[in-house]
Amino acid sequence: MSHRSDERLRVGVQLPEVEREVRWPELLAIARTAEEAGFDSIWVGDHLLYRGDGREERGPWDAWTLLAALAASTERVELGPLVASTAFHPPGLLARMAAGVDEVSGGRFRLGLGTGWNDAEFEAFGLPADRKVARFEEAFTIVSRLLAGERVTFEGRFHRVEGAVLLPPPARRVPLMIGSAGPRVVGIAAPHVEWWNCWYTQYGNDASGFAELSARLAGPFRRSACVLVAVEGGAGERQHEDDAPPVDATRLGEHLAKLAAAGAAEAILVLDPVDEASVATVARILGRAGVG
Repeated sequence: MSHRSDERLRVGVQLPEVEREVRWPELLAIARTAEEAGFDSIWVGDHLLYRGDGREERGPWDAWTLLAALAASTERVELGPLVASTAFHPPGLLARMAAGVDEVSGGRFRLGLGTGWNDAEFEAFGLPADRKVARFEEAFTIVSRLLAGERVTFEGRFHRVEGAVLLPPPARRVPLMIGSAGPRVVGIAAPHVEWWNCWYTQYGNDASGFAELSARLAGPFRRSACVLVAVEGGAGERQHEDDAPPVDATRLGEHLAKLAAAGAAEAILVLDPVDEASVATVARILGRAGVG
């Protein structure tokens, strides 16, 4: 399913995750620069810890704390986790946090969800890493039903709630996005989500790869692609993969046009380096290319 040909491609930006240690004042400055530059959305990675991958031990700030702070510090842009792991919080609390951030933002929040994948952080924080998809299915059922306004009683193998309800009631149903390239996970979520997103390594950071992956996943959702972008040659903050090379920022307008033609309704930019200057540079390039 492709988006309408007359629909403008939405363009968002992911904030720094573990490229380097970034404190709140810089995160806020990057977010405000992105909003002022006209980007449509700002995204925050949801991870606890990276280790054992040949690089130094590192981790980002808590995604939900940042999202709440960004909701109160911005006015126009959509906000969301890219993507929140259903394994990190009980599903009822996850739904409550999503409703709270949406309220603070004035209805600018989109809840991206996934299974989680990085076993090192599961092990470090005592989270079960087995049967990730089965656990996701139960958690997603509870989250989606709560955000749909239901009073939920559910008993599964991994999760149980009894008469759970979101109070105060959310002002709207928070839109959902599934972040996965797995047919089983996408199939579980497809009837309930407005968006599907894939990371750039999952489709080779190439429009034809996106079209091929997208064609394998059926659903009525709109389609979103993360795009690794090297700004002024890149700084190596993001480890470049041979099978998913970065798009040079000077060619980004052309690349986004190809993604849109391949069925993408949204591109979320993963910039290298990711800082205020890169956001401003890419905004100028896209403005000249007639994007955004």
